[in-house]
Amino acid sequence: MITLKKFTFTLLLISNFLTLKAQESKRSVFVKKINTNITIDGKLDEDVWLNANSANSFWQQFPTDSIRSFNKSDVKILYNDTHLFIGADASSFGGDFIVNSLRRDFSARNNDNVTLVFDTFQDGQNAFLFGVSAFGVQREALVSDRGINISGFNLNWDVKWESKVNRYNDRFVVEIAIPFSSVKYPDNSKKWGFQAYRYDLQTNERTIWSRVPQNLIPINIGFFGELVFEEPLKKTKSPIYIIPYINSLTSKKPNENIQNSLSAGGDIKLAIGNGLNLDVTINPDFSNVEVDNIVTNLTRFEISLPEKRQFFIDNGDLFSQFGSSREASPFFSRRIGIARDADGNTIQNRILGGIRLSGKINKDWRLGILSVQNEEDFPNEIASYNNSMLAIQRKVFDQSQVGVFMINKESFKKYDFLKEGDKFNRVIGIDYNLASSNNKWIGKFYTHKSFQNDDNTGNISSQANLIYNTRIWRFSSDFVYIDEDFRSDLGFIPRRGVFKSRLSGLRNFYPKTGEINSHRISVYNLMYYQQSLDYKKTDQKFQLDYSLEFKDQSRLGISYNKQYIFLSNPFDPTRSNNAEPLPSQLGYNFGTMGLNYTSNYAQVFSYSAKLSYGTFFNGNRFSISGNSTYRIQPKVVLSLLWDYNKIDLPKPYASADLILISPKIDLTLTKKFFWSTLVQYSNQQNNLGINSRIQWRFAPLSDLYLVYNDSYNTGNMTPIFRSINLKITYWINL
Repeated sequence: MITLKKFTFTLLLISNFLTLKAQESKRSVFVKKINTNITIDGKLDEDVWLNANSANSFWQQFPTDSIRSFNKSDVKILYNDTHLFIGADASSFGGDFIVNSLRRDFSARNNDNVTLVFDTFQDGQNAFLFGVSAFGVQREALVSDRGINISGFNLNWDVKWESKVNRYNDRFVVEIAIPFSSVKYPDNSKKWGFQAYRYDLQTNERTIWSRVPQNLIPINIGFFGELVFEEPLKKTKSPIYIIPYINSLTSKKPNENIQNSLSAGGDIKLAIGNGLNLDVTINPDFSNVEVDNIVTNLTRFEISLPEKRQFFIDNGDLFSQFGSSREASPFFSRRIGIARDADGNTIQNRILGGIRLSGKINKDWRLGILSVQNEEDFPNEIASYNNSMLAIQRKVFDQSQVGVFMINKESFKKYDFLKEGDKFNRVIGIDYNLASSNNKWIGKFYTHKSFQNDDNTGNISSQANLIYNTRIWRFSSDFVYIDEDFRSDLGFIPRRGVFKSRLSGLRNFYPKTGEINSHRISVYNLMYYQQSLDYKKTDQKFQLDYSLEFKDQSRLGISYNKQYIFLSNPFDPTRSNNAEPLPSQLGYNFGTMGLNYTSNYAQVFSYSAKLSYGTFFNGNRFSISGNSTYRIQPKVVLSLLWDYNKIDLPKPYASADLILISPKIDLTLTKKFFWSTLVQYSNQQNNLGINSRIQWRFAPLSDLYLVYNDSYNTGNMTPIFRSINLKITYWINL
């Protein structure tokens, strides 16, 4: 006899099978047009919402990716001639919603939130993201590189839109209005690519509308559904944005008088059609009000830091995604506005102005043109350069791209201090970015060539990269060649004259029972060969990792790596003053064991920590690093970052205890008024820095900043630089 329990189980299996089959086709929502405006109050009480179609029946993405979500999410969508309206009803088991702070551009992993992503050109390449937390905090981001990894997620982008949230005991309701003028889309659009996902931290459930395997991130455009509009979208009025600023700075250096300065300038943003942006900047204040994080560097090479300047953000991937981001990126916008003085020190170089045209020509073509002029600085022997780039991309086959570019950095004046080889630097190249429709196959193949004055031979950089990625397996191969004469003065190239080979493999496991949600084992082997040494192997790193992810979203990992380094030049990894460097023309074999743990970020107190111990060159190294956060919801976040490295090398070489400590307090008193103070201490860089910043967002995208900066030499605790900054920016719509 069939029992009720067996019968119910059979029905569930059949239902789940049918829904899985249904998911094989692209999900879609028919969006009705309305002729009225909607009051954004978070209530969804207008009659038009009753007849709106919904994106619902969300899938779990965590802890599983094969069943429907436990808690209901219902995302209704409407539009009129000027705005896209979204009403989201997010149910939960209780009203104890979690939020990290009231600061804009929050992280999804530690905030209850609903996030919406729109591929407006439906080309599978780029998208616009809008998210709202349960406490009504907004975030917006640009998604690039098909959303295949977090590097294609840029929260530094800002536009105007409106939202409101109401919280209840068992759900929160979000109402959103996005002006069509805030995004780009083709004229007469009938369809957009679309995704919606949600973090419910009370149940540790991550859910998504169009199903994405849990080993991939939710913004992966290869899995988007679509919005189908009742009528084609009308072309919007091309807005003009003027963003002036005034900056007052009082600063003091040791043995110098107090310096007072007042500067003014601004940006102009003009939409050309529905796909292109024209950006103009005049006397930009690229010193800005943010401070970069200090990093302990134990390698022989420079490190890159993210771009935060608004002029370079919109469509920034169009310029920056050429080449290999780790090995040879021909364009790295942070090079602009930075120069070396006569003594070789890196200093800020004033930018006079710049112009940039970028965006979509149509569904298949993207165009980027950039030109920025920096100021000459005779006392520091810095020439005035024009920094320009032309980039063109074409979508080919299914979701792949071909791109070509030309970069030119050139001085048009004669300077006695300027070397012949530094008068100009040009780079041209072609990139092919392979992508299958579901991102199972991903690859990059490029060839670039540089030109300097009287130096046109060789100068090649190239790559062949291929990745196969499924829910269970991931394999990748990467081969990069950088000629020793290849040069891009506007790029990021940590090493030249090398051939790199990298092979890796990963296997995911998904237990059906127990507290372990998934675990994986991965292995990779990385090697570098030096061109000037007849392609002698100079670096090798073999690493084996095993990691576990638990159902409470915490993670545990263990790793073993074995490394070989051949020093072509003497090197002191401690970077101590007057230290004896390790001798060159020798090979060093060493290896370490590592352990790392990350707690659930949704907890009031969360932390991550990494511990490693092993040999290091001809000595030993012990390292412990991490980050801890304590949250007093929703207005106070206390955090502490630490990094300690104990390096023991035999005499006469330097041993050191390298310490980096960075506490921070972040007060978000309202959604418009913030105060943060960051302290950074690094004995490797002999620096103690203090940055305290008050920000008042007095109007949409318009801010007043009061910033105090102070830095000291930790050797004798003498002051290096002290300043007070008062800056105001105002966003004007015409």
